[in-house]
Amino acid sequence: MTQQIILASGSQIRAQLLRNAGLAFDTVIPKVDERSIQSSLLADGASPREIADALAEAKARRIAGRYPTALVIGCDQVLSLNGQIFTKPDSQAAAIAQLQQLSGATHTLYAAAVIYADSDPVWRHIGQVKLTMRSLSDAAIQAYVTRNWDSIQHAVGCYKIEEEGPRLFTRIDGDYFSILGLPLLELLSYLALRGTLPA
Repeated sequence: MTQQIILASGSQIRAQLLRNAGLAFDTVIPKVDERSIQSSLLADGASPREIADALAEAKARRIAGRYPTALVIGCDQVLSLNGQIFTKPDSQAAAIAQLQQLSGATHTLYAAAVIYADSDPVWRHIGQVKLTMRSLSDAAIQAYVTRNWDSIQHAVGCYKIEEEGPRLFTRIDGDYFSILGLPLLELLSYLALRGTLPA
């Protein structure tokens, strides 16, 4: 019998990436207090990379506890600028403030994925991408947020690279899929090695 695969994420773009790759899976959204976990880890001096990994694992572990025989994929993404971690904006004003901080600077995105099988972690990977944003005027930022708010309010960093986001940047170093929140190539390579991914 084929092992059930569960994506422990509510992200539509992650689900779309897996569907596009021909993977059959179910989606179960984990209830995890991300802010609390992040705050605790920051207090302990954890790095942004470690926080992304811990959040992805917490989500996979939560769903694996309910579906112990499934292959569960947990994911998370963290944006860091000079050690400061950014979260999804809760208002247009917050989005504008974030983009003003990112303007003219290089930030790092960490896209973590952890897989649980038989209730234990069996694989993990953290994709890392460096993105350099062009220097943007306050007027340009305001116009961008106004045009794109319905979409970018759900995105860490207040941009979507698959939409209008590329016009904000002068340089991107790293994997496209990791920018979207999933180290897809590494994940698929692991599933192929397991024999989970059909040839």
